Amino acid sequence: MPIPHDASWMLEQEARALLTRLARIRPFAMQETMLPAAGLLPASQVAIELYLMRGRRHLRRLILRFVRWLRAARQTADAPEAQRRFSILRLRFISVLTQFDLFNDVITQRSESETGVWLSGLDVVSADALQLRQPAFEAPAVICYLDRGVGAAIRRARTRLPGGGDSPVAIVKVPRERMVGSGIASSLIHEVGHQAAALLGLVESLRPVLRRKGREASTDAEAWRYWERWISEIVADFWSVARVGVASTMGLIGVVSLPRAFVFRITLNDPHPAPWIRVKVSAAIGQALHPQPAWARLSNLWESYYPRIGLTEGQEQVFAMLERTIPELVAVLIEHQPPALRGRSLAEALDLDEVRPARLTALMARWRSAPWEMYRARPIVVFAAIGQGRMEGTITPEEESEVLGKTLAHWALTTTLEAAAGCAAKPLRRCGCGCAV
Repeated sequence: MPIPHDASWMLEQEARALLTRLARIRPFAMQETMLPAAGLLPASQVAIELYLMRGRRHLRRLILRFVRWLRAARQTADAPEAQRRFSILRLRFISVLTQFDLFNDVITQRSESETGVWLSGLDVVSADALQLRQPAFEAPAVICYLDRGVGAAIRRARTRLPGGGDSPVAIVKVPRERMVGSGIASSLIHEVGHQAAALLGLVESLRPVLRRKGREASTDAEAWRYWERWISEIVADFWSVARVGVASTMGLIGVVSLPRAFVFRITLNDPHPAPWIRVKVSAAIGQALHPQPAWARLSNLWESYYPRIGLTEGQEQVFAMLERTIPELVAVLIEHQPPALRGRSLAEALDLDEVRPARLTALMARWRSAPWEMYRARPIVVFAAIGQGRMEGTITPEEESEVLGKTLAHWALTTTLEAAAGCAAKPLRRCGCGCAV
């Protein structure tokens, strides 16, 4: 049957209505109000705007194509077919809006007084945490936002967004309760570690090694099944400890200090290690990468909070088995040479000398008399040094929050001015639709 006139007319009206609503979606650069220092770095802003612009342009073409088809097919198609095509089109429209709202939720916080500038500073910290002395990958832009909850999370760059397409940037959700203290570095750089692991293919290259360890083990073979299941989180913890030292494990303890039942809950269905063993692994990684008495102190402190008493016989056996294999697991991580690093190990790639405990202690003492020198240091070194100071009791929580608030603002302002100067020195180029980028 041909499409009834009313059905054809109504569907065309609805399709044209989609076009009008689509046209009302404006680039973020034309609607978000924020301090320049709180804005996204140009690479992030451009990547997001161009991605969303391409999505809107493609959807507009689909809608116009549908309208042309509808007008031409009134005698050859029926109403159910026309409605089916429109329903699919509408779902595509909703997907475009969903992706817009995803980035809108992130960017809108940049308009909040002070918080927006801090978030911009955290973007700088994230970028620094991805840098290697000898580049092994093209690091994507990372943008941060605050949300409720006790843990951070990441939507990695180049992973699928709702409705299709790959995210042009990495988006890190930072727990609001962590702002602002050195513990924020633990959560943030752990999530950055997930992005780095994906770029280096660490999980894929480590799993065969762990399986082989399990096959070759005369005892404790089951432990390697757990380590293989949990390796994605362990690698992210490794990255965090390597980058900011003792601040990482202190921050981890703050996140996983939960009721006892959760701390000792162990399952292969969860990619996160049981909190009790996760802290022990973090401290063991720290002792291997940055030797100092603080790691044993933290490990003993953790055991005093959650003594291994009252566990079932099965639980006790599993935790004892895992604890026995921690040194070998840490050695695997330190010595691992993923193909992307071309013969270098993880430990060699991560600039460990910059965050040696003795150096961090000396920096904290130096910054007491010359605080302006702190602003010249790498962000990860600043966080590592302040975390070391917290562990040694040379900086109070009140001083920590004050100093980190100032350094985050400094990094945000500095990168904004550097980006502005760089843009001023370059001629504008234009994308396919004629807008300047």
